[in-house]
Amino acid sequence: MPNRGWNSVRLEDLLESVFAGAWGESPSDARKPNVRVLRATNIDSEGRVDYSSPALRVLGASEVSRKRLHSGDLLLEASGGGPGTPVGRVALHAVQSGKVDYTCSNFFRVLRPKTEVVHPWYLTHLLVAAYRSPRIWRYQQQTTGLVNLKLGDYLKQSLWIPPISEQVRIVEILAGFEDAEQGIEASISKLRNVRHGALLASMESVASETPAAGWTRVLLKDIVPSVEYGISEALDGDARGVPVLRMNNIQSARIDVDELRYCPVPVPSKLFLRRGDVLFNRTNSMEHIGKTAMWRDELPSATFASYLVRLVPDLNRVTPEYLVEWLTHPLVRQRVRSISTVAVQQVNVNPSRLRELEIDLPFDLAEQRRIVAMLEACDEQIGREGEELNKLRALKQGLVDDLLSGRVKASGVAA
Repeated sequence: MPNRGWNSVRLEDLLESVFAGAWGESPSDARKPNVRVLRATNIDSEGRVDYSSPALRVLGASEVSRKRLHSGDLLLEASGGGPGTPVGRVALHAVQSGKVDYTCSNFFRVLRPKTEVVHPWYLTHLLVAAYRSPRIWRYQQQTTGLVNLKLGDYLKQSLWIPPISEQVRIVEILAGFEDAEQGIEASISKLRNVRHGALLASMESVASETPAAGWTRVLLKDIVPSVEYGISEALDGDARGVPVLRMNNIQSARIDVDELRYCPVPVPSKLFLRRGDVLFNRTNSMEHIGKTAMWRDELPSATFASYLVRLVPDLNRVTPEYLVEWLTHPLVRQRVRSISTVAVQQVNVNPSRLRELEIDLPFDLAEQRRIVAMLEACDEQIGREGEELNKLRALKQGLVDDLLSGRVKASGVAA
């Protein structure tokens, strides 16, 4: 049980009102243009709202008047999930009312806290924690094609609430962590922009009508003499089999060996990966088509699935690291998409057509290595910042659990 002075209160008793988001305009209603409508894509799992890309809608003026968001309103995702993904994310609308009208889609329920009882940010932290806990599954209801929140049951859940002064102190402590998080996130975003600019500048020949001095432009097949498909065997989770890389194991142009699947039958030796092999994702959605990474012996042995292909470069002409960077260049990604074919619910790139693309590269392998080293230096700094962010988030999560449960008093945490 939490500290003295804390009370167990039903969520519904902490709210002034609960209402659905906006649906549309009434035929007899006046029209209100450019209303900013927040959608599921505008909230994250940390309780924050991204205001950079709301939908702009023409809605009925009377509905906007009834459903205009107030600063301190909580947006509760009540519908829209898919199988295996619960709804119930919560985010706090913290924009002060002004000349700009915000509302939210009807996939949300708006919770308006009684601010004399509960601090909106404190309630947000509580409900974010509830979403991350197993109990969120109690409130899920599957309908045709959608997962919906059992709102009545959700609102009857009991929460431990300290005095308002303790809530304010807890919110202040967690805000300090969030400021630090956002600072690191901004640093990572800046480093990614620097890397992107460095990639474009170092490979400006790709966007030129003629190759730059010291560069050549050839067909990809001239420097990638062979392409090989992976295995088509049924995979399972038994780690006694051969590890198999799939599309999801290519993340940010690197191999990620989490969430592996395994081949339970022997694999031909020629299909085991060798250091320097370049894997290219040939089949999936347009977003994922062309994802590329180089195998760096992340595991003692592994093979790859058939919807990936292995590009085997001529090491006298091109380094595999440079080949990966070229394939991730934005213009090259566009060219790859332009040669893709659309089938039922997926896109496919024929490796033969891929090898007909022209590639720009320096004659000098040392210059290729210099370009890659510059870009990898950015990657290393991004990685260090990412590690710091993960450490901070882990520390914050532990503190959140302690503060919201009352195991640690806010007065005992250094400012």
